[in-house]
Amino acid sequence: MSKVDEIAHDYLKRNSDLDPTSASSRGFLGHDSELTDYSPEGTGARGELARSTLRQVEELTPETDAERLAAAVMRDRLQVEVDVYDSGDWKREMSVFGPMVAASRVFDLMPQDQEHDWELIAERMDKVQGCMAGIQETLELGASQDLIAARHQAEISASRARRWAGTDSEPGFYRGLAAQYQGPSQPLRSRLQGAAEIADRSYLDFSDFLAESYLERTTDQDGCGPELYQLNCRLYNGIEIDTVQTYHWGWEELERIQAEMVETAERILPGGSPAEVTRLLDEDPARAIEGEGNFRAWNQAFLDETMAALNGPHFDIPEPVQRVEAMLAPPGGSPAMYYTPPAEDFSRPGRTWYPTLGRTHFPLWTEVATAYHEGVPGHHLQLGHVVWLGDRVNPFQGVLGLISGHAEGWALYAELLMGELGYLENPDYYLGMLANQAFRAARVVVDIGLHLHLRIPDDQDFHPGAEWSRELATEFMVLSSGRAREFCSGEVDRYLGVPAQAISYKLGERVWLEVREEARRSWGPRFNLKDFHRQALDLGSVGLQQLREEMLEPRSATVAAD
Repeated sequence: MSKVDEIAHDYLKRNSDLDPTSASSRGFLGHDSELTDYSPEGTGARGELARSTLRQVEELTPETDAERLAAAVMRDRLQVEVDVYDSGDWKREMSVFGPMVAASRVFDLMPQDQEHDWELIAERMDKVQGCMAGIQETLELGASQDLIAARHQAEISASRARRWAGTDSEPGFYRGLAAQYQGPSQPLRSRLQGAAEIADRSYLDFSDFLAESYLERTTDQDGCGPELYQLNCRLYNGIEIDTVQTYHWGWEELERIQAEMVETAERILPGGSPAEVTRLLDEDPARAIEGEGNFRAWNQAFLDETMAALNGPHFDIPEPVQRVEAMLAPPGGSPAMYYTPPAEDFSRPGRTWYPTLGRTHFPLWTEVATAYHEGVPGHHLQLGHVVWLGDRVNPFQGVLGLISGHAEGWALYAELLMGELGYLENPDYYLGMLANQAFRAARVVVDIGLHLHLRIPDDQDFHPGAEWSRELATEFMVLSSGRAREFCSGEVDRYLGVPAQAISYKLGERVWLEVREEARRSWGPRFNLKDFHRQALDLGSVGLQQLREEMLEPRSATVAAD
């Protein structure tokens, strides 16, 4: 093992000890009964670990190309982690990716097949109250230093915590989980029920703290400003951007996609208006699946069929990665579909999670591209491949250093790729892919506009000259995507809570496409799409800037020719 790998593995072990919730979510074994300490002391320990590890990496002299890349990835990820810690922004974290959500979502990933599994659930559930107390302590420290979340974000968190806490007649998240135990052990059942009651109550107490104490110290100011936005762009994308240029590019990209949507809609219903086409696709029974169970079964069958079709002709998919599970997401989380990678030994498969939001009617015109995005060749192929690589790449090139711009950019690129490969010839599904593209382009506009307090260009029909607000952003997302207002409102809340993550889809896709075309030109006749994808995925998770540099260095063309 090289010195850089030794440092990375030491960091991995120590970080997993300090952040067991993230370790379990990433698929690392050995921390299944623990929860992360989100108090100032616990967060400080993780910040100091990143700082001390960064110093070790900076003293290295890499001897091989693999060591050079690994050290570069580690420097990038550790430096941004230190910068985020020093910014103090973690003292007001309340987003849908934040500690409160992470502390509950990790239970969704825990197996429930054996008695021992339930013992681990009970043991981890015992720690929820302390975990929530640590989160409150951090927020109180932030408030004392004028590092306070926006009022609307605090209101969302208070509402979410109260919903998860449940009522006397409606069990909360943890009591509902405990009720799923069907084993023979009465002592274990009693322990689960007792731990669940305390855990649910801790969420209620946290909601009360926000509503009765924290909210009065918040302000109505949404948006983080340019400095923090650029920091988050490095965190989520591994690249610095010209925010104003990217904002205007988002407008241009949205207009280009919408024009193609009009052309595609004409193929579906000649002479029909966009609204009539959408209504047809949403309401035609032959174009939809009825019932949650039936939709999950369709999703699973579609994932399996796509896996079989792509394996061999377009990708060489390792055997363990060929298994992916379609799941229905538990209520109370993000309204958007998401993916969780497999455990490091593949004992838990990669999973796509679909929030039904109470719906039982599922039009398929948008779901095909979404399945490509979350499953194959999107998130599951990319992130499952990283897990399969294991020790062949530095842990920071694996799931430890997961970068949204790289992963979400690949997943959105994967939707477009399936069209290029001929799998979206049905205009219904091609229009669905374009709708997803338009939605992500609108995100670029809204996310940058909100956080940098920009104005809508004067040449736009939508409220020209107005400064972005949460209400305008929601209206714009509804008009741009055709999705329900409730969904779009939740999306805008997410953007405001996690600056620069929403742009990672379209920004990442742009870099993936640019790198592919530049590689096609520079590699010449030696370029092969399958080899390009293999080489890119073998890098593991890298920042968008590093992706560009690694794939376009002269050595890449040599590797492709081998």
